[in-house]
Amino acid sequence: MNELQRTLTSNGVGAPPAHVLEALDDAMARRRYSGVPHSIYEEVWHLAFWQDLSLDWIAGKSTPYPEHALAGFPTTETEQWAVVRERFLRGAEQAGAIAGDATQLQASVVCLSREPDPPRTMTAREQIEGVAAHNAYHLGRVVLLRQLFGAWPPPSGGDTW
Repeated sequence: MNELQRTLTSNGVGAPPAHVLEALDDAMARRRYSGVPHSIYEEVWHLAFWQDLSLDWIAGKSTPYPEHALAGFPTTETEQWAVVRERFLRGAEQAGAIAGDATQLQASVVCLSREPDPPRTMTAREQIEGVAAHNAYHLGRVVLLRQLFGAWPPPSGGDTW
């Protein structure tokens, strides 16, 4: 397993994503913390949204770039927490599989942009590296929320230093 795969699915730059999200029930995932703009649920929904968008582009699907940043966060929380969590983790595994395929990493990917900017072309590696960085950032926010709620480390362990 290479380092990019580890960052996406294992313990590359922090605790594995599955550990960060384990032992969170629906109530904890939706819990708000004063002064923090998003719940754990919203952070993970956002991760799944952008990760799915990148995976679509890598697969050659012309999924449009959202018009506004708010479109990348849920407007309602009707989807069950377990479904959101699994959608994100399944996408992370898919991204990890791409990260382990040297041939696929070199493929050109057309990435749509916000209007009026033209689409950009990059390699799948660049797109997957962006996913890994984005995931690490938002998973760090989830860890912080868990710490604030007194729910860290998770049962499988996590960095506590």
